[in-house]
Amino acid sequence: KLAVTVCLTDKYPNADALSKAAGSGGMTFSPTSVDALDVPGKFGGVRTIFTAFHHFTPEQARAVLRDAVRQGRGICVFEATQRSAIAIVATLFSPLIVLLTTPLIRPFRISRLVLTYLVPVIPAAVLFDGIVSCMRTYTPQEFKMLVADSDFARYEWHIGEERRKSPIPMTYLVGYPSSPTS
Repeated sequence: KLAVTVCLTDKYPNADALSKAAGSGGMTFSPTSVDALDVPGKFGGVRTIFTAFHHFTPEQARAVLRDAVRQGRGICVFEATQRSAIAIVATLFSPLIVLLTTPLIRPFRISRLVLTYLVPVIPAAVLFDGIVSCMRTYTPQEFKMLVADSDFARYEWHIGEERRKSPIPMTYLVGYPSSPTS
């Protein structure tokens, strides 16, 4: 059995939320700010970004990748959103999901009900964020352009899309040193 530990980090950490998410099972969190463009050397292992890389501009995205390469760290980027009509159509259902699941969220808050049902700010914000995320998600071709210069030549890059049970494929970029670093 392989023992794997996961350390959750964020530029603007919410210690309470990270503590609950880390909970148990080899997961920890950093209560201090960690900038993905310049990760402190004390964080070893493989860097993994799930459905958040689209928040970085191309310059910032390249800096995130360059920092991993500079430190000789593997990096994995996975995006569940996609810049496609089917992804945007699927996103159109997100307000309905918000309307159906809001009563199940704990702890119960009257403000959440008001902002969901009386003044539907939360469903509107979720819809807007989902569409913008789809439009900003990098394509495999754009991932390839991000790692095209000589700064990234000493790494192996695997870039593509994986279709599983969802009609929207998972876009991925995985990079690691071509040869062991000393």
